Amino acid sequence: MQPRVSLQDSTLRNGNFSLRIDPVWSEDVGLYEARVTYDTEVHSCHVELGVIAVTLSPPNPVIENELLLMSCNSSHRASLVETCWFHNEHLGPTSRTFCSSSGALSILHAAMSDAGSWRCQLQYSDKEIISATYNLQILGFDGPANPVVYAAAGSAAD
Repeated sequence: MQPRVSLQDSTLRNGNFSLRIDPVWSEDVGLYEARVTYDTEVHSCHVELGVIAVTLSPPNPVIENELLLMSCNSSHRASLVETCWFHNEHLGPTSRTFCSSSGALSILHAAMSDAGSWRCQLQYSDKEIISATYNLQILGFDGPANPVVYAAAGSAAD
């Protein structure tokens, strides 16, 4: 897993034996064990790492008016009950929410207004709720509503 894994050497003397994985990959799912030997004492702890992934078809960035499929999957072992997608949820009236049992979100004609922060939230039969955020980029024209632009003679126009 090198060079994605590191120990915080400066905190070892204070008893912090944290492991940092950056970035986390789907293959990193599993049970991790930390074992510390101090004099004759051996201490250990186990941590299970679960992973949630948002995938896009076609990959990011998406071209305006294309069909877009976003899916959200997790390594959690319980049965998936519901998937909710939240778009720009903290931006007031432009926020949108979509929920379904299938887990995928399809947008028939991606628009510039679909760009931004999307959060998928997975709810499982054991009441576990897992979420991930994805920043969607849309390539397209985000110009004025009125296509007529006036410029003074001799000046530049964009």
